[in-house]
Amino acid sequence: MSKELLERVNVDDRCTEDDGTPFDKLREECGVMAIYNHADAARLTYWGLYSLQHRGQESAGIASADGTDVNDIKGMGLVSEIFTDDVLTKLPGHMAIGHTRYSTTGDSALLNAQPISVESTRGLIVIAHNGNLVNLGNSKARLERDGAVFQTTSDSEIIIQLIAHSKQNTLVDCIADALTQVDGAFSIVMMTRNRIFAARDPHGFRPLSMGRIPGTNGAPDTFVFASETCAFDLLHAKYERDVEPGELIMVSEDGVTSRYFARDTKQSSCIFEHVYFARPDSRIYGRWVQQSRAEMGRTLARESGVPADLIVPVPDSGVTAAIGYAEESGIPFNLGLIRNHYVGRTFIQPEQRVRDFGVRMKLNPVRSLLEGKRVVLIDDSIIRGTTSRKIVRMVRAAGATEVHLRISCPPTTYPCFYGVDTPSRKDLIAANNSIEEICRFIEADSLAYLSLDGLVHSCTAAVPGSPAVHNTFCTACYTGEYPTQWVDVKSILPATTTV
Repeated sequence: MSKELLERVNVDDRCTEDDGTPFDKLREECGVMAIYNHADAARLTYWGLYSLQHRGQESAGIASADGTDVNDIKGMGLVSEIFTDDVLTKLPGHMAIGHTRYSTTGDSALLNAQPISVESTRGLIVIAHNGNLVNLGNSKARLERDGAVFQTTSDSEIIIQLIAHSKQNTLVDCIADALTQVDGAFSIVMMTRNRIFAARDPHGFRPLSMGRIPGTNGAPDTFVFASETCAFDLLHAKYERDVEPGELIMVSEDGVTSRYFARDTKQSSCIFEHVYFARPDSRIYGRWVQQSRAEMGRTLARESGVPADLIVPVPDSGVTAAIGYAEESGIPFNLGLIRNHYVGRTFIQPEQRVRDFGVRMKLNPVRSLLEGKRVVLIDDSIIRGTTSRKIVRMVRAAGATEVHLRISCPPTTYPCFYGVDTPSRKDLIAANNSIEEICRFIEADSLAYLSLDGLVHSCTAAVPGSPAVHNTFCTACYTGEYPTQWVDVKSILPATTTV
């Protein structure tokens, strides 16, 4: 394991809720977007990034090219805050790539905002990356010995520097050569002055799809790449297919070409995309997320049903699974918790004696629905347990006679190293406590998780409106069985902490 990775395992998680308590959800990764052959490519990229905003809210950037010049604008904050109409006019060209970022490697700072560009003997290369590399220490040290000067602390720059220092003859060969030298998760889009590239790592950890906007009046088609297909809908782009694991696609004036830089690697796509990260209206790994989450709820009801009067989701990520649970159980569904969507990352901090203030700013119980009811709360995951306890207390204070918590995935017991910012193992409540102990900590009447078999079934089996798919998934956050050779946290991180 690299020194940087070991440090990430042992470092205290830096993320906090608005009330100062440790953040109690897994953080989104990043979103990438690319447009080729549209007169207003930067604006289309902006719209696509707007659809991908849930994948990262720290920074955003767009780079555009017109065949000769490349321009880029990046900033800290949300897409809508950075890119006004005036700003977008400064990004001319028929090609563009974009990025929304949540940092998993590298500081949260403007210097690490993407896209990242490097001028080399191969010309200018610009990259936007979703994922996380696990062998960055070895690669970076070797590149620095070869004279590479790094502009950022982001692992994404490793890829572009490897391309710049490759000894292959053509740029396409240099990119393929570079991608064989990195290990971990990467779904990337790249741009030169006249071409767009898209690639996924051989395991296919993170999603990346290709779409097309038909040309009008004899004009050629526009090609679109995005982390999630929900970005296509806003652009009226038609989904064509996923970028395959180990595939490198190039789009130029000569059309679309494809090659594989790696084959015969077992697919290990992140199953948590279906549990939480992706939007329900996206098609991920060939399957609609909405269908997977509804089936998670149905399976959860079959595995751990409990007598109750009302099914209530923890908004927003628990909604679809709660609908499935209600359908299977026959128990009525209702929105007993209302989310305030307009709470920003900063507001006037209350005194510490005002208990659970941060959660109450975001969620408010509907007393008329909850009072006197036996309630089943449906949520997507429990990470530290602190937020779950606050929500259970809130529902009980609103008059619920019983509060049962059901989780639409298995217990999260190991950190992720493939593009998800996870607390260290000592802070994962399920890594250090039994389900009974967690139930007591969160003060619920009962607690049950979806089984691992139930989760895999929900993301693969035929369900109404969707055929079976034959994906294989990375489930390391539940099992500790990591697909890459660089990660072996079980041997160095015994679970010792208790609540």
